[in-house]
Amino acid sequence: MSTPSKVVLGANVNREVRILPDTNAIARRAAEKIIEAAAVAVKEKGVFTISLAGGSTPKTLYNLLATDPVFRSQMPWDKTQFFFGDERHVPPDDSESNFRMANESMLSKVSLKPEQVIRIKAEYPDAEKSAKEYEQTLRAWFKLSDGQLPRFDVLLLGMGDEGHTLSLFPGTKALHDNGRLVMSNWIGKLYTERVTITAPVANHSALVIFMVTKADKALALKAVLEGPYEPEQLPSQLIQPTNGKLLWLVDTTAAGKLSSGIRQ
Repeated sequence: MSTPSKVVLGANVNREVRILPDTNAIARRAAEKIIEAAAVAVKEKGVFTISLAGGSTPKTLYNLLATDPVFRSQMPWDKTQFFFGDERHVPPDDSESNFRMANESMLSKVSLKPEQVIRIKAEYPDAEKSAKEYEQTLRAWFKLSDGQLPRFDVLLLGMGDEGHTLSLFPGTKALHDNGRLVMSNWIGKLYTERVTITAPVANHSALVIFMVTKADKALALKAVLEGPYEPEQLPSQLIQPTNGKLLWLVDTTAAGKLSSGIRQ
């Protein structure tokens, strides 16, 4: 029997692990990175693409971008295209909706045209319809040929206490994309469908930013970053950009069991 290969922290030259004091510090660092990436993207191609995540830490980030005078003024809102990495199988006004959270904390607070926000229409009774429609939307917007992947300038991610990211949960079918950009994914332990981009799409991003907080993530985070490569158990290990950078922003409690990382 072969032994699993080790994932060595820092072995990936494009991976950086930064340990920050708290959620606010993580949000501020993420905002700085987003502003930097946006400036480069707008200069190079006239538009900045970002895929948003759900969760409490992204909410803090979104509020910061929309309300902090410095960040708000530096963000090229009129040249930014917003997407979503995954969505719960709920209408957009549901309290569980990732879109609703992002809209309330950021999108509705700045001046945007409706076409600048491309959400996953997860209100359809059939989650597979939602997935197929979002995939077609991505193909059309990025003008993709068969076999091509969309490239987000920034992809924001969180991680669950069991190592999931996006709606890629341990042992679920969406871990095996079969060439799909977007999949509906049955999450048995939550008894619900979700809609998620696949790992290859995430890995085609120019910059992936994980934001991880709280002590209940400490063991999973250590396993993802320093343990054997077992993505069926720890889907966050699937996220390894092929031609981009991977930045982990973690707070001191989540990083409590890590053996290394750059402490700020």
